[in-house]
Amino acid sequence: MEILSNYGTMIILVAAFFGLLMAIGIGANDVANAMGTSVGSKALTVKQAIIIAMIFEFAGAYLAGGEVTDTIRKGVVDMSFFADKPEVLVYGMMSALLAAGTWLLLASYMGWPVSTTHSIIGAIIGFACISVGPEAVSWGSVKGIVGSWLITPLISGLFAYGIFVSAQRLIFDTDTPLINAKRFVPVYMFITAMVIALVTIKKGLKHVGLHLSNNEAWMASIAISAIVMLLGYLYISRKYTDDGSSVDSNGYAGVERVFSLLMVVTACAMAFAHGSNDVANAIGPLSAVVATVESAGQLAAETTIAWWILPLGGIGIVIGLATMGHKVMATVGTGITELTPSRGFAAQLATASTVVLASGTGLPISTTQTLVGGVIGVAFARGIAALNLGVVRNIVASWVITLPAGALLAVIFFYAMQAMFG
Repeated sequence: MEILSNYGTMIILVAAFFGLLMAIGIGANDVANAMGTSVGSKALTVKQAIIIAMIFEFAGAYLAGGEVTDTIRKGVVDMSFFADKPEVLVYGMMSALLAAGTWLLLASYMGWPVSTTHSIIGAIIGFACISVGPEAVSWGSVKGIVGSWLITPLISGLFAYGIFVSAQRLIFDTDTPLINAKRFVPVYMFITAMVIALVTIKKGLKHVGLHLSNNEAWMASIAISAIVMLLGYLYISRKYTDDGSSVDSNGYAGVERVFSLLMVVTACAMAFAHGSNDVANAIGPLSAVVATVESAGQLAAETTIAWWILPLGGIGIVIGLATMGHKVMATVGTGITELTPSRGFAAQLATASTVVLASGTGLPISTTQTLVGGVIGVAFARGIAALNLGVVRNIVASWVITLPAGALLAVIFFYAMQAMFG
């Protein structure tokens, strides 16, 4: 307790720096892989992707992240074990931030798309085991995380496979692809808008005081999606006016340009979904440190996020995406398989759909693994030869070692933290 009162300001400043480091890691890895399909398919430039990420990540974090966060991610650790030693929780959260941030930066440097969620959970498990004991960890939650390594990419991959195959049969494998694109792309716009609207309404609007029932949410989503579909139909009809007879000049290339428009919309959805799922919660450990220090050691299951934490996270994300994001973007956008706007759209819509499904069912989810599963599903639709198995192997290996890597780094940093302040 004396340590918290004597060194409170210093602890908060150090924790804020570690939080900024982790936010840079999030930007370099998580946000970069969310934008990788758009950049890899050339629907967006890197600069455009950064601007979209800045706007929609912030919107997702503020709206869907809310003002309250769980101090221990996903209930992985029992708070009661730290009731009589809050300084241990503070050291642990700081070591978890530093460990997760270090691992994310290392993975980003190597070009590995890994999970922010799993990085921070692994780090929290590591410090909890050595500071209190394995009994402090809810191992049932850990089993759910391990299970998500297989389930999440599989669901997203199946969605992406179905979306891409439908586009092939309805549009690309026909005699008049552009005419059919004008006919069917507005339908894809309807589905995309529906997914985005459901994510926003179900995860976001409750934090701004608007509570809708399931029926009201679906009715509102359908109405919004119908308007988007109508506007999309009018825009595409005016923008692409040829009769579709010329495959070379305005056929397949014209169709891909139509899908580029959709890619921009789905990129916004991906950024918003990521902000709502990962960004605000990833800075939960920082919020826990600040709240514990300011309350003189009183622990709470939930804490109000200090006003400066989300902007700090946002600044870190932009720095990470702008300085180190290109390597992970390259892995997701071009390393797994060659992407075009239509393929990238299928992967991103599948990812956003899986996020909605997971939100409704409580399935543990990683945005990273969901997106990679979607890209692999698109590649499978073109045949196994379209898949770079070496890159996929490296990605899966990085997923498996993320939890233990976060835990090991947290153990090292926890002892260093105790030596520094204890």
